[in-house]
Amino acid sequence: MSFILTASIMFAFWILLSGEFSFILILSGVFSSLLVSYMSHDLLIGKGDIKLGLTRTIRFIKYLPWLLWQIVLANLDLVYRTLHPKMPINPRIINFKNDFKTDLGMVILANSITLTPGTVTIEVNENEFIVHTIAEEAAQSLISGEMQARVKKIEGEHNV
Repeated sequence: MSFILTASIMFAFWILLSGEFSFILILSGVFSSLLVSYMSHDLLIGKGDIKLGLTRTIRFIKYLPWLLWQIVLANLDLVYRTLHPKMPINPRIINFKNDFKTDLGMVILANSITLTPGTVTIEVNENEFIVHTIAEEAAQSLISGEMQARVKKIEGEHNV
């Protein structure tokens, strides 16, 4: 399947760059696309499961509205803390266990944390996440594990 997809992408790119539609150029484009795809189709698409990739993409799209809502809530909380006369800010660094099996899960979680105002992912390794939070509530929210569970659902490890 990756061979056909790669050949199609190569041929479309050939047509886009060429801009010519004579028989000989179309024929040489098809031949070249097939030849290059035969030699390197696993480099562009990879040997991964296309069905799994599509499933993960759909799960990620379903995750986005929840993430956007969390970003809105975190923005409102940060505005409140900034404008409050006593500025109830209690920065701290937390770490929690990294239970993800794939780089995809680690990247999605790390970026989701950093996109949420008031939290920044400092480091991710195979054992743990290290995160800076601006307040205790943000730290407790991360420690509770809701975001991790939703990202694990994207990975396909288990359902939430």
